[in-house]
Amino acid sequence: MKQKRKLQTSIITRFVLLQFLVLAVLLLFTSNWQVILILMLGNCVTFYLVVLSPSLHRGIAVKVDAKSFDRSLQIANETLPFLRRGLNSETAQQTAEIIQKISDVPAVALTDRHYVLAFLGAGCERHPPGGSIITNATKEVIATGQLKIIEKKEDFNCPYQQECDCPLESAVIAPLKCKGEVVGTVKLYQTKEGEIPSNLVKLAVGIAQLLGVQVELAELDRQAQLVTKAELDALQAQINPHFLFNTLNTISMFIRTNPETARRLLKRLAAFFRHSLKRRGHLVTLAEELEYLHNYLVLEKARFREKLRVKRDIDHQLLKYKIPVLTLQPLVENSIRHGITPKVGPGTVKISARLNGGQIHIEVHDDGVGIEPETMPKVLKPGFGSGSGVGLSNVHERLKILFGEEYGLKITSTPGQGTSVFVRVPLIEETSEEGGKVDEVKSVDSG
Repeated sequence: MKQKRKLQTSIITRFVLLQFLVLAVLLLFTSNWQVILILMLGNCVTFYLVVLSPSLHRGIAVKVDAKSFDRSLQIANETLPFLRRGLNSETAQQTAEIIQKISDVPAVALTDRHYVLAFLGAGCERHPPGGSIITNATKEVIATGQLKIIEKKEDFNCPYQQECDCPLESAVIAPLKCKGEVVGTVKLYQTKEGEIPSNLVKLAVGIAQLLGVQVELAELDRQAQLVTKAELDALQAQINPHFLFNTLNTISMFIRTNPETARRLLKRLAAFFRHSLKRRGHLVTLAEELEYLHNYLVLEKARFREKLRVKRDIDHQLLKYKIPVLTLQPLVENSIRHGITPKVGPGTVKISARLNGGQIHIEVHDDGVGIEPETMPKVLKPGFGSGSGVGLSNVHERLKILFGEEYGLKITSTPGQGTSVFVRVPLIEETSEEGGKVDEVKSVDSG
């Protein structure tokens, strides 16, 4: 008993020292204390679950092993700079090299949910990096999220095992999780069959859990960068240069034919920019967003005249609630540019907002040319489409980051009939403001 306590004390001491080492490395890479705190807490939880608490992995008792624990933290420490860039083929290859060097196993593999990202060591050409996952054993771990221990070759359930002379006989396959979801696997192989040493099982579990924390940190970094980019877009790069160029052309035309209309348009353009530059943070009231949108639409109606009709159907009770900045204007701009502009004859864009189930439900609908079925899967992907304004993908990603995955944009479209974009936002209250329903956006000539 005394020997066991002495061993645990030694492990705890090593853990504390390694935590300070990891903290020093983190401070070199980030000043975000939220990210640092999550990693440190993740290490502590993993330390408790893997080392201190009695655990069973598929019926095999895992004993405390100071050497394996040291190797797990050493691997986590050395892979941190790579996995902070996310889990991909490049970072997986670098991570696999570190794991194999430190753990000294015959072969190591890392996968995502569908593909082999990295494979090092003894093996065969049937499972190259970049290829699809083939063995049913790995697919089972991804599907169930449960550790799997393989003690004989046939348990890999590889469709090629009768056709090749693969040297791998046994393995530990541990699920790699991010936010509770399986995002891949870590696989440590042996070239002999039989019972897997308990220290190797514990090592695989520790590696998977620590790498999972790092993958989650990479996702937090990505989201933080996206929010920062969205804020910069909102304050600096939100004005589509094509829109600005066309608006200035329209104003210059009215200067010759109708100076009063040109004056009104210049006032609207100034208000449009002033409203953009004064924004701070990620949220504005629905009333503010509609004011900004109205200035934009007056300028567009001056250009398109009778070709563009715009209707609004807004529940005035929602004007005091907040929504993400630059949510409506990009959706309406997309409708005008890709739906109404290519259409022969006039078209209508309708913006509606209703309270539904304790949430704001917004719809931007146009009766334009619609989206072809083969194009639909691409419209929410970053970088798709033309122009440099704030696109659909930007709005889609910001909604998911701020409120959760289920809050992204939903799009329905019928070629030749039109497109609808749906937005859901939870109620976030601001000070009360007056408002009402507007059936039609007025032209610039009326004020």
